[in-house]
Amino acid sequence: MTEETINEGDAADGGGAGGVAEADRDALLAAHVIRAVGVKKVYELGGEKVHALRGVDLSIARREYVSIMGPSGSGKSTLFNMIGGLDKPDEGQVFIDEVDIAALDNFELAWLRCHKIGYIFQTFNLILVASALENVMMPMMFGGMPEADARDKAAGLLRRVGLGHRLLNKPSQLSGGQQQRVAVARALANDPAIVLADEPTGNLDLKTGEEIIALLESLKHEFDTTVISATHDHKMLAASDRVVYLTDGRITDIKHREELNIQFGQIESQDDDAEERS
Repeated sequence: MTEETINEGDAADGGGAGGVAEADRDALLAAHVIRAVGVKKVYELGGEKVHALRGVDLSIARREYVSIMGPSGSGKSTLFNMIGGLDKPDEGQVFIDEVDIAALDNFELAWLRCHKIGYIFQTFNLILVASALENVMMPMMFGGMPEADARDKAAGLLRRVGLGHRLLNKPSQLSGGQQQRVAVARALANDPAIVLADEPTGNLDLKTGEEIIALLESLKHEFDTTVISATHDHKMLAASDRVVYLTDGRITDIKHREELNIQFGQIESQDDDAEERS
């Protein structure tokens, strides 16, 4: 399975309702790494229908840092899973590099998740019996990289995140911040176009959380990667190019970094701040 195989299959489908002509597709591909078009998702819980997403439209540019915020039940996690190729919409389309994920079979989706997307989780999700080096090597091994090459690349990534002296330590021998750094290195293992960070500072203290945020921001530029974070941490917003707010399955607001007045423990728009002073 290769990127060309997936792209050829998508082109053969004609793109469906959200499809575009070849020239337009190339232009979109150059500008956006993710497009969600009219995305709806309904779950059944206890015999009742829960509308997790109610027609979401969102485009995310290459090398952009986007934070997604919303209360519990807002649809934030569902949208996050759609972007990560972990779920498919009931209606609408989600394009990753202009490939409609709903048109992919399980093998193609697995290829996309392995090569296009890196994941960072609140609870780290490291393999407890494996060393830091082995944890970072694993996505590369799944992707077919020779073991010697994977070992060298994993060691380089761990050195880049400040853990060159901890290559052989297992997660139980690392602090929370060090474990999250291993997770960041693992997310970058296959040079993904997108890094998805699900509450990456949620289990960390203030100082360590700030260090992880700074690391993600610097790696976005260094590795030419789009970073998307689902977060409640206002410190994360200081690194964001845009903040997307969800409520009841709908996007209620999108603000650029310069529109926000971020202070410790709170965040408000510049307009709200001006009103308060008047």
